[in-house]
Amino acid sequence: MSKQPCTSMNRRRFLRNVAVWSAGAAAAAPIVRGLPRAEGAAPQTPAAVAGKGTGSEALAGRAVTGSAATGTKIKDSESASHGAADAFHQIVDTYRFPGFEVVQFNLPVLSHYSYLLVSGNEALLVDPSRDINAYLEHAKKNNLTIKGVFLTHSHADFVAGHLEAVRALSMPIFQNAASGAQYKIQPLQEGSTFRVGKATVKTIVTPGHTPDGMCGLVIADGETGPRAIFTGDTLFVGSIGRPDLLEGTMTAATLANMSYETWHNKLSKLPDACVVLPAHGAGSLCGANLSDDPSSTIGREKASNPYVRKKGRSEFIAAVLEGLPEAPQYFKHNAAMNRIGPPLVNWDAAPKAAPVAESITKAGGQWIVDLREAKPYAAGHLPGSVNIALRGRVETWVGTMVPWKAPMVLVGSDAEIKEAVFRLHRVGYEGAVLPFDAWAKAGLPVAQSGMISPAELYAQMQAGTAPIIVDVRMPHEWMGMRIGTVVNLPITHLAELSGKLDPNLPVVAVCNSAYRSSLAVGILQRRGFQNVASLDGGSAAWIDAGYPVFGSEQKTAAAPPQRHVHIAERISPADLSRLIKDMPGTFDLVDIRPADAFADYALPGSRRADLADVLENPGYLVGAGPLILVDRDGSLAMMAAGILSQKTKRPIKALHGGLDAFWEETELKGAVRSVPMQPAPARPHAAPPSSAPSVPSAPAAPKRKSAGC
Repeated sequence: MSKQPCTSMNRRRFLRNVAVWSAGAAAAAPIVRGLPRAEGAAPQTPAAVAGKGTGSEALAGRAVTGSAATGTKIKDSESASHGAADAFHQIVDTYRFPGFEVVQFNLPVLSHYSYLLVSGNEALLVDPSRDINAYLEHAKKNNLTIKGVFLTHSHADFVAGHLEAVRALSMPIFQNAASGAQYKIQPLQEGSTFRVGKATVKTIVTPGHTPDGMCGLVIADGETGPRAIFTGDTLFVGSIGRPDLLEGTMTAATLANMSYETWHNKLSKLPDACVVLPAHGAGSLCGANLSDDPSSTIGREKASNPYVRKKGRSEFIAAVLEGLPEAPQYFKHNAAMNRIGPPLVNWDAAPKAAPVAESITKAGGQWIVDLREAKPYAAGHLPGSVNIALRGRVETWVGTMVPWKAPMVLVGSDAEIKEAVFRLHRVGYEGAVLPFDAWAKAGLPVAQSGMISPAELYAQMQAGTAPIIVDVRMPHEWMGMRIGTVVNLPITHLAELSGKLDPNLPVVAVCNSAYRSSLAVGILQRRGFQNVASLDGGSAAWIDAGYPVFGSEQKTAAAPPQRHVHIAERISPADLSRLIKDMPGTFDLVDIRPADAFADYALPGSRRADLADVLENPGYLVGAGPLILVDRDGSLAMMAAGILSQKTKRPIKALHGGLDAFWEETELKGAVRSVPMQPAPARPHAAPPSSAPSVPSAPAAPKRKSAGC
């Protein structure tokens, strides 16, 4: 048979006539219907598969020098959630299984996942945030009756919405009997069950992140094993819930040991296909190195989660305790509120108005939070105010910087104030309000600060006239990439660390996007600094302008740093086939063909991405395993792999010969070999439903169609 283009009808007729596909190949996994992300939501990247996070947090792991990083977009967990839509609930996916489905909500500014378990017209609310309108509206739109709320543990990073739900719908709260809750609950223990339509939720006690941790297995009627599990903060995609948030007599190591027992004795025993639905994703401070992926499976976590793959108890505990980010001070207060029972919120109440008087800038212990963007803040702001912009993680940063129960005044436009008041209820903060226009019209004093452009600062650095440059990011970010010889004073401790500086000398604060550096300006002014500015656009603007950045490598005049040139590798179809079969979850498989070609035929476990995004998005430069690119004939994939290999130490591979070669060498030959065993062609019949997870972007098994030539 002559070799013809893979879209020819001859190939399809040939395969229809000679091949009877195995039941495993034909079985269809439950369908995942993923809704489009709202504008401004953080994109998913291959780094997420390895549980490494994205953007600058991922870039911090490699040295970036000279102009090699020019054009790289820095997207840390902060700047990745600045879109207006990120401040409110979004539906990420609906996971469909026999007998039930799970609707997944995301609140990007808190990296918080919550759920509605739906079976028939009944629903269960899982780990809700304090503002529950999104759940109620979805239930009303779909004619659902929410029968109860399930809390996986006493949350610390947000005020939960369980009592708000009880007020709205008079529903029971299902919670661990050992939670210490001071409100009425339906107490749960190991093996407790309750019904939602034609599904059963069976609980397992999973201490580790907290002593009261509990997961919920979802089992459809007529089945013996779970299809999905709500893991709360016990198990994340690519990570484990941190054990150091509990205040009391139980140490972090004790809880980490519990987490080890939970994984090895309980969660690891679940079916590999069981879909993992956690309470948080990348950007959450409830763990370290969380993935951007909204869901996973037990099997994938076994293969790729760097924590659970550690050898032995001591190595597991050490890994869980190492490198944890500092927890915001409000966490302990939110955890206490959730145990006691959060006060109900009057969402329509008008906030208290602060007096338009200069006295409020001189009140001891008071925090004035300016909600506007960095440039208007720099042009003029209330003396002593700090800039925590609304278009960002205002909940987390207010909870981090403003002491609990400290008197607070929110300043901004009427719309900004209204949104901030609503959102700060999520973390238990309230304050008086003052429109900035009212202050300006009254002719009261305003303070100013500078914003310096990358070009201006670079010129000053070259001339030796630059101010003191203070990088206010975390130490790992500063070590991984910085704009020159700068002082690292993390924003979370800037007030006390600023004592190392001279308040009479000019200072420029730097971060990734100018969000934290603008906040730093206010902190320094509160400490008496007279001449403070922020780098306009942050390090991202600096890199875009083409100015050099430096990593933590050592340089000497006698031995200049070597340039490491990484060459892309080629992987044969046979080797890739073996990887897919034997080591799933240990690599990222990205298909750069057009969408229609991907829909026609795709490799199991692969995901489609535009070539431009692969080349521009720094998320593709990081990951625990290799990145493997596939296309039609191997040409574009090899070119892209060559470009990426110059930017990262991560192994980048291209499928040799592309999907044309993969088809010919694996599937087509396999079909030919099967001919003698088939006495008569049979029409393929539907295989029984697979227990495979409903997570992968590509079909669970390759479609026997064209390679999209």
